Amino acid sequence: MKKLTLNILVRMLLLSVGISTFPVQAHHSWTSEYDANKKVEVKGLVTKVEWTNPHVHIYIDSTDSSGQTTAWNFEMASVLSLERGGWSRRTINIGDTITIEGFGGRAVTERAIASAIRTDDGQSLFVDQPRD
Repeated sequence: MKKLTLNILVRMLLLSVGISTFPVQAHHSWTSEYDANKKVEVKGLVTKVEWTNPHVHIYIDSTDSSGQTTAWNFEMASVLSLERGGWSRRTINIGDTITIEGFGGRAVTERAIASAIRTDDGQSLFVDQPRD
């Protein structure tokens, strides 16, 4: 009886260790944070680029006609997705002037997900959005 109980405990332990080593893929839909009906287009000066996973972020300061500056946070795809699309850490730099189109945040109005980027000289850059 003791040998049977020990055998069951060992199997349960091995099973739990095996299950805990499976990769966990938790991800949210971009539509949970951003509204596909809130299109935005913002032109501004790049102040920060976070080249990190799970998503790259580009921060820009946009100044309106009255002189008021708004800080924006644009979320993009993963580093790997952007690299596959030809991006590098030098594609967009602090101090660049860019125009970003995207979809506005549901909770934070100065946050959006990028769908298109144009440089000040008119070059269009590939933008891959996070998957649903």
